[in-house]
Amino acid sequence: MSHHQYVLTLSCPDRPGIVSAVSTFLAHNGQNIIDAQQFDDAETGRFFMRVVFNAADLAVRLPALQTGFDAIAERFRMTWHMRDRAAQRKVMLLVSKSDHCLVDILYRWRTGELKMIPTAIVSNHPRETYAHLDFGEIPFHYFPVTSKASQEAQVLKLVEETGTDLVVLARYMQILSNDMSARLSGRCINIHHSFLPGFKGAKAYHQAHERGVKLIGATAHYVTSDLDEGPIIDQDVERISHRDTPEALVRKGRDIERRVLARAIRHHLDDRVILNGRKTVVFMD
Repeated sequence: MSHHQYVLTLSCPDRPGIVSAVSTFLAHNGQNIIDAQQFDDAETGRFFMRVVFNAADLAVRLPALQTGFDAIAERFRMTWHMRDRAAQRKVMLLVSKSDHCLVDILYRWRTGELKMIPTAIVSNHPRETYAHLDFGEIPFHYFPVTSKASQEAQVLKLVEETGTDLVVLARYMQILSNDMSARLSGRCINIHHSFLPGFKGAKAYHQAHERGVKLIGATAHYVTSDLDEGPIIDQDVERISHRDTPEALVRKGRDIERRVLARAIRHHLDDRVILNGRKTVVFMD
């Protein structure tokens, strides 16, 4: 049996026979199911599923499986995706002055935790801002925001030219236009330094301090035209006290932001996130 693994994700209106149809199809095509997770959303009436499998019959290739699965997908009105888990996705990193998330992502990539291919690092600040960082062979692009429309056009052109699959806003402190948000729908992840939807904008920790909160947090979400209100992928919090200054909150918040963004990226790269309207279904490992 092959150790080479594939993953299938799907969502569709809930009805009897979905799991049976999927498992029967895989079995009849010489595939062995390694892991399967499913969720029936009673509120929306939709069904979600993630299946990891490998080949007992090496003669059946992925393109043939994808073609054959079309009939099942059409019958159940599925939105689905099937891919080779060994095929790494291309990821572009956008950053501003704060580089702690960028540094963490690069470390996790270099150690093999985040299995991806970095296509570029893009910033609205010059390369000298990150003189202390080693980008290796990852191309760096400085796109100053002299005109928001032209700057975003440069970014989108680079996304297309590099074949980027996922754009990560690693503390990129620019609000994307509605057009750019729409063009990157479902493939752009942002980290917001707040436990959304509590505090929005750039001074979230200062707002939290002024309100005397007892918990601070961070939220990773897909970008939409609604500022900081896209479907949430991951969140985390940390307890604080009245002794903590805004500076202490910022310091503690950096640690939360790093781990939340890393988890969100890893979940996306491993096909664990399925959109469910304004929410997400996240199949945890």
